[in-house]
Amino acid sequence: MIHSAFRRFSRAGFELDAVLESLVDYMSGGTLLLPTMSWRYINHNNPHFDEIRTPSNTGALGEVFRHSFATRRSLHPTHSVAGIGRDLDYFLGEHHLDTTPCGKRSPFKRLVEADGQILMMGIGMDCCTLIHQIEEEVASDVYLKGPSQAVQYTSTDSKNVTHDVTVRHHHLMKRNYWQFQDMLHSQGCLWAARCGAPVCNGFNARSLAAVTMDSLRADKFAALGGDGDRYRMM
Repeated sequence: MIHSAFRRFSRAGFELDAVLESLVDYMSGGTLLLPTMSWRYINHNNPHFDEIRTPSNTGALGEVFRHSFATRRSLHPTHSVAGIGRDLDYFLGEHHLDTTPCGKRSPFKRLVEADGQILMMGIGMDCCTLIHQIEEEVASDVYLKGPSQAVQYTSTDSKNVTHDVTVRHHHLMKRNYWQFQDMLHSQGCLWAARCGAPVCNGFNARSLAAVTMDSLRADKFAALGGDGDRYRMM
């Protein structure tokens, strides 16, 4: 799974289509996933998601991958993921059946189960969605809105079949996800490379899940970055 911000790569002379072609070619024997989230466009005022037509708001790399390379996109209305390669049914096929953005049937949880890897291309740890999955699993009472605040959506797939989807969204609170990158680094589980000025960080999804889960089990507020948010939730 790749999270990305391409602006610095473009400034360093990289071409978006060429980068995607290289990534798709490199992963031809496996599965390549990019988040294609659409929470800026799909919400309680506009609750209708379309697998093909709804744009993503998670960067240019994901958006071009979605409509030019990917063969499938999960049907979660706000936190979809697009993919190409093997096992897309497993990674993407049941995401919309969860009642949270990053539940047990989401691509994020299944990346851990499959012993997958995460690459952060020119983007910080604060954008690593897998950590939301651990928040949901360990301390849903802190990080998720209650069932009474769930939003009803419809998601239309590529065959024009409509699915009803119910989502409990995350609380908007300041987080400190950089601490988990430091933990990975201290354990020798973080790999970094420069592409000119841009930096890429890579790590195993299970390794990140383990350090995050340990932290939240010890203190369910551990992912929060501000005392105000911590006290508001107590």
